[in-house]
Amino acid sequence: MTKEDFKVNPYEVEGKVDYDRLIKKFGVEKIDLDLLKRIEKHTKKLHFMLRRGIFFAHRDLKWLLDEYEKGNKFFLYTGRAPSGPIHLGHLQPWIFTKWLQDTFDVELWFQFPDEEKFLFKKNLDFEEGQKYLEENILDVIALGFKPSKTHFIVDTKHAGIMYGEACKIAKKITFSTVKASFGMNESTNIGSIFYTAMQAVPAIIPSIIAKKNIPCLIPHAVDQDPHFRITRDILPKLGYYKPASIQCVFLPPLIGNEGKMSSSEANTAILTTDSPKEVETKIKKYAFSGGKDTLEEHRKLGGNPDIDVSFQYLRFLFEEDDKKLEKIYQDYKSGKMLSSELKKITIEKINVFLKEHQAKREKAKKEIDKFLYKV
Repeated sequence: MTKEDFKVNPYEVEGKVDYDRLIKKFGVEKIDLDLLKRIEKHTKKLHFMLRRGIFFAHRDLKWLLDEYEKGNKFFLYTGRAPSGPIHLGHLQPWIFTKWLQDTFDVELWFQFPDEEKFLFKKNLDFEEGQKYLEENILDVIALGFKPSKTHFIVDTKHAGIMYGEACKIAKKITFSTVKASFGMNESTNIGSIFYTAMQAVPAIIPSIIAKKNIPCLIPHAVDQDPHFRITRDILPKLGYYKPASIQCVFLPPLIGNEGKMSSSEANTAILTTDSPKEVETKIKKYAFSGGKDTLEEHRKLGGNPDIDVSFQYLRFLFEEDDKKLEKIYQDYKSGKMLSSELKKITIEKINVFLKEHQAKREKAKKEIDKFLYKV
C-alpha cells in the first residue's frame, strides 16, 4: 500500500482516508446543501454532525424523505458487533442515531451480531465475545434511547426470527459477491461467508411484522457500507424496499488522523470506562498535536487545528456550539491558545461526559430487559 493509498472495509481501515475518493469508490452520494436544507425543514435545527460534515454521505436519503412526506414513516437500524470494550468512536454514530430517533419519533432496531467478530477474528473465542456483548449493551442503553421505541436483537438469542429470513437472503448472494466485497478466499470459514445475510435481516424485520413495506434508514460508519450494498441489491428481489443509509467519517485515533480509533490498541483509544486520570494521561501523552515545537514559534506562527486530535474530538463530539468551536479554532490557529490549553479543554469535556455516561451505564444493568426484543 503506497502512501497515497488507503483501505476501508468492515474489517480493515488503513491509511489516511480520502473521503472524496471513497464516495466515488463506494458509489455513495455526498450530502449537499440542498439535502441539508430539506432535512432541516423537518428537524428545525440540524445536528452538529450534519452541519460539520461528519455525516457526509448517503444512499437514497432523498427517497426516504419523499416517503416520510407522504406519511410513510421510517424506522432506524444500526448495531454493534461485540469484540472488545466501547470507545468514543463507537459512540459517534449512536449519538446521531438517538437524535434521529428523538427528532423523527421513530423506532430503532439495534442489532448485536454476537457471532460476527467471533467468525472473523482468529483470537476471539465465543465466550469472550458474550462477555463483551453484556458490557456493550450497557453503553448503548446509557446514551438514552427510548425503551418503548428501541428493540435490541442479539443474533444468537433471536435466531428464531433471524435465521429463516437470513436463509432467504443468503440464497440470493453468491460466493463471488462476498469474495469481491470482503476479500474472502478458499480458506475463509463458511460462517464468515454466510454472515452478511444476517446483517441484512434487521432492515426488513419491521416490514415482516407489519406485513407491509416500511422504509428503513441505517446510520453507520462508512466502513460498513459493503454489507449494506449487498443488502440493497438483494432485498428488492425478495419484495422489500432498499434500505436508505447515512454514513459518517471516522473519529481519529489519539495518535493522528490516519485510520480510526480501535479499542484493541490501548494508546489510540479513549474507552467509555476510562477514569478521569486515564483520560488525562492519554490526551496529554498520546494525542497528536497540531502545535509548533517551541512556545515562541507557536505564539508567532500558530497551531494547526485541522490535524490536532484534541480539536478534532471537540469538533466531532464534545463542543456542540459552533461559535465556541470557531473561537477555539481561531485562537489556536493564531497562537493565542497553546496545545496544553487545548488539551486541557478537551480533557475536561471528555471527563464531564464520561462521568455522566458511566453513571447511566451503571443504572443500565437493571434496564436490559426493557430493550431486548420479546418474540
